[in-house]
Amino acid sequence: MKYSVIIPVYNEEAIIPELHRRLKLTLDTIGMEAEVIFVDDNSTDQTFSIIESLHKTDQRFKIIRLARNFGHQVAITAGMEFTSGEAVILMDGDLQDPPELLPSLLAKWTEGYQVVYTIKKSRKENVLKRFAFASFYKMMHIFSSISIPMEAGNFSLMDRKVVDVIRSMPERNRYISGMRAWAGFKQTGIEFDREARFAGKPKMSIKKLVDLALDGLISFSNAPLRLAIYVGLVVAAISFIGGLYVIYEKLFTDKAILGWTSTIVAITFIGSMVLLTLGVIGEYIGRIYDEVKQRPIYVVKDKIGL
Repeated sequence: MKYSVIIPVYNEEAIIPELHRRLKLTLDTIGMEAEVIFVDDNSTDQTFSIIESLHKTDQRFKIIRLARNFGHQVAITAGMEFTSGEAVILMDGDLQDPPELLPSLLAKWTEGYQVVYTIKKSRKENVLKRFAFASFYKMMHIFSSISIPMEAGNFSLMDRKVVDVIRSMPERNRYISGMRAWAGFKQTGIEFDREARFAGKPKMSIKKLVDLALDGLISFSNAPLRLAIYVGLVVAAISFIGGLYVIYEKLFTDKAILGWTSTIVAITFIGSMVLLTLGVIGEYIGRIYDEVKQRPIYVVKDKIGL
C-alpha cells in the first residue's frame, strides 16, 4: 500500500539535509512503498539544488517547483495534485512536524480512519505567537460553521478519498485544515509536542498568519457579516436612546444642551462603524472577485520524478 508525503519548502537550505536524514530513516523503518514530494515555493537560496541532489540518489524523493511564490496553502494544494498514494501525509519542512510521527499516522489509517490530524499539546514558540494561535483556534471553534478541531494544523494524514474531495474544491483562498474538516469522513487525532524550528527564521510572518486566519474565518463562517449587522443594530439603538434623551432635555428641563462635542463624537463613532462594516463586506467581495477570475491556483515551473 503506497503512501505519499507532501512537504512544502521555501528557503530551507539549512534544514533540508537533517530533514532528509530523519525522514529517510523513518521511511526505511516503515517499509511500505512511499513517495516524498517536495514542493519548492520558488525558493531564492539553494533549496532546489539540494532537493534535486536528493532525487538523484533516492527516486522516492520527487520535486515540484512553482513559477513564483504562491504561498504555503497553495503549495500544499499543488503537491496533492501530483500524489499517487492511497494515503497522503502533509507536513512542514522546518522539522516542527516530526517525521518520526509518520508510523503513528499510518497505524491509525490502517485501523480504518480516513483523516488522522495532529493536535499540538505544546509549542516551542514565543508567548505572542502562542497567544495568537490559541486565539485563532478558539475563534474558529466558536464562529466556524463546521467543527474544526482545536490546535489541529496541516500536519495530518488523509485517505485518497478525502484528498480527491479537497482536490475538487476550486476555491483560491484556501485553508486546508478547514477544507479537511468540511470533507467529513471518519476522523481522529494524535497529540504531539511541537518543537521549535531546527534552523533559520520562520517563513510565516505575522502578516501571513493574519491573512491565513482571515482566509480560514471568512471561508468557513459568515459571522463577520452578522457581526456587522449586530454592530449596526447596537449603534442604531444607542442613537435612538440618545435622541429620546435630547428631546426630554429640551421639553422638560431648563438644561442647556451642549451639542458640538457630543455631535462630533457621535459622527466619528458612527462613521467608524460604517467603515468597519464596509471593510468586512469588502473582504467577502474581494474573495468573490478572486473566484470569478478563474485563474489557475498555481503555475508549475519544473517537475522532477513526476
